[in-house]
Amino acid sequence: MARFRRKSCITFLAVVLLVLIITVVFKGLTSEDSPFRSPFGLELLPVIKNEVQVVNNNKLDQTKMNDRDAELEATLRKFPPPNYYLHAFYYAWYGNPKFDGKYIHWDHPQLPHWDFKVAQGYPQGRHSPPDDIGSNFYPSLGPYSSKDPSIIEAHMQQLRTAAIGVIAVSWYPPNMKDDNGDMMDDLVPLLLEVAHKYHIKVAFHIEPYKGRDEVNMFTNVKYIIEKYGEHPAFFKYRTNTGKLLPLLYVYDSYLMNSEQWAKLLKHTESNSIRDTPYDAIFIALLVEEKHKREILTAGFDGVYTYFATNGFSYGSTQRNWDSIKAFCEDNNLIFIPSVGPGYIDTSIRPWNFQNTRNRINGKYYETSLSAALQARPDFISITSFNEWHEGTQIEMAIPKTSQTVYLDYLPNKPAIYLEITRKWAAIFGGERRKWQE
Repeated sequence: MARFRRKSCITFLAVVLLVLIITVVFKGLTSEDSPFRSPFGLELLPVIKNEVQVVNNNKLDQTKMNDRDAELEATLRKFPPPNYYLHAFYYAWYGNPKFDGKYIHWDHPQLPHWDFKVAQGYPQGRHSPPDDIGSNFYPSLGPYSSKDPSIIEAHMQQLRTAAIGVIAVSWYPPNMKDDNGDMMDDLVPLLLEVAHKYHIKVAFHIEPYKGRDEVNMFTNVKYIIEKYGEHPAFFKYRTNTGKLLPLLYVYDSYLMNSEQWAKLLKHTESNSIRDTPYDAIFIALLVEEKHKREILTAGFDGVYTYFATNGFSYGSTQRNWDSIKAFCEDNNLIFIPSVGPGYIDTSIRPWNFQNTRNRINGKYYETSLSAALQARPDFISITSFNEWHEGTQIEMAIPKTSQTVYLDYLPNKPAIYLEITRKWAAIFGGERRKWQE
């Protein structure tokens, strides 16, 4: 009996000891080694959850991007292909209070006539947007800001509707601007990005900035090419020598004499831009007949005529285009006649009615395009996409009722000039192919 009790006690003690050992071990595991307590356990779950969320968000973002890309490609398929031999002069100098803190260019002053006596007979002062703007027409997008991404997007869509392949952007060097505008070089990167989305190229229309000479022209061309030259939307053209070079329009090039230009553009000059990484195709503005020889002496690569008023200058007179083309062919120059839908600038030059050219419901534009095509040009340039001050825009305009009386495109719809451009872009493309056969 005593032996049995002793065995029972020993057994009992053994069981108690085993239970204690198991309890201690289990407690130790729970407090230290359990996956719900360790740094690699519970604390890791939110991280894993976040990583899963990031992956899911990335997938969602990628899906959205793919959807946007697919939507853009579907939109682009509705447009005609861009004609890179058809250029439009483009102005990015407009501003409004929402994006710029004030109206810019829409409030353009009425410019006085140079003859004081004549000037006294016409109104002077600034326009007062949004109802009174410095234009004889009113834009369908309203008095917009050129910095507004949605406006740039809308412009690129309109340009693609018209099959225009290249915009020639009015350009001033950094920290410089026109008399009525603001600095715009900072806007170029956005223009390039949105243009690229729509397969449109961007060329530069170099304005006659203050102090322009052959030295700072070299500096500024270098700046343009170094900063923008590698962007896929930056327009380059392969010359007949096989070089792929930027094409630069130079407005009012005659303000510098041919000797100055030759220092920049002639291969024989020691400080020439030729055969450097900054070489380009330089297109001079042909105004007077005498400019032909000066342009040749200066070393330019071609000419354009810019003005939309037939008869305003020698260069813009359409009956002269055949002889200008012959001169260019004889001297290995590019010929780029400029066409426009009409001209009226009496909102800012109220005395300049003699240069007004009525649109005649699109007939003036079609006649200009036909005349340009007859001269078998290398390119055709359009004055303009949106130079509203001079009434040369093909951008969509709408009827506007206010105290200011505006012209409009009626009885045609707002897109009439885009549609005419589209038609002639196709005709020009077909003719070019014939010329090359």
